Amino acid sequence: MRYIDVSGEKIELNEEGFLNHPEEWNEEIAGALAKTEEGLDMLTEDHWAVINYIREYFLEKNLAPMVRKICKNTGFQLKYIFELFPSGPTKGACKLAGLPKPDGCV
Repeated sequence: MRYIDVSGEKIELNEEGFLNHPEEWNEEIAGALAKTEEGLDMLTEDHWAVINYIREYFLEKNLAPMVRKICKNTGFQLKYIFELFPSGPTKGACKLAGLPKPDGCV
């Protein structure tokens, strides 16, 4: 089991860096995950547009959106999403959005 420290609190991660307790997610945790798991120094407005869309979709439907829905609803091309999240929408964006690791392709 792995942990990251966020404001003095230990946040439990699985072996792939996803939150073990997604209900603990907040924006500060997303920022810490961005740095420690994705190598991103900061999250821009565009990062947050993707993260917030993924979270809202997940909270409404209890599953991660497919990539084409992310592109359509954010207005970003897939290539740009991969620039924002180098490990991709499944591993990177979903991880930062506090979702459990998606099953299959997103």
